[in-house]
Amino acid sequence: MGKNQYTSNVESGSTRTEIKHWVELFFSVKVIAMNSHRLPRKGRRMGPIMGHTMYYRRMIITLQPGYSIPPLRKKRT
Repeated sequence: MGKNQYTSNVESGSTRTEIKHWVELFFSVKVIAMNSHRLPRKGRRMGPIMGHTMYYRRMIITLQPGYSIPPLRKKRT
């Protein structure tokens, strides 16, 4: 948050322009840059069959100065 950057995991089928549009619409902010990378899949064993988890992409969203995204999670009491 020091560089006005936020990270989020999204489905791998989502495009950068879709994510940028939804972030700007939902949070009323201006996005100036987006970077992404695919996270490695993890193996899951279900009996004798070896499976894998779904692919995810981690998006690093940079906002214009003066904009911020409020925290979404509330602390449990």
